[in-house]
Amino acid sequence: MVLFPFSFKELLAHADRAEKKGAVYLFESSWKKKYTDLGIRKILKKYSDQAGMVHSVSPPKLRHFLLTWLKKQGIDDALIQPYSGHASRKSLEVYSKLTISDAQGEYERVIPDFPV
Repeated sequence: MVLFPFSFKELLAHADRAEKKGAVYLFESSWKKKYTDLGIRKILKKYSDQAGMVHSVSPPKLRHFLLTWLKKQGIDDALIQPYSGHASRKSLEVYSKLTISDAQGEYERVIPDFPV
């Protein structure tokens, strides 16, 4: 399952063409099959190489990035959990880790109001 906004799907002309052709999957191979994990990894590698990215990109890394970003946006765990694949909300704690720069920014924002 891939989580993305409904507006993104509507903007994809590909989705309309695929549906008219009887596609079962939003993105499928020329053999009308869903992409395998290895196939998706190869596609990500191809485009990340073309983009000159230094770090590797994988489906789990993209998923981790998205779930971490959602947590940082203040989205409640109850809303994230069904998409995460985790059986419990407790497992979502791994996405709550903030970088020191995130913490420093928040500290600087609130410290002037500290009741001294």
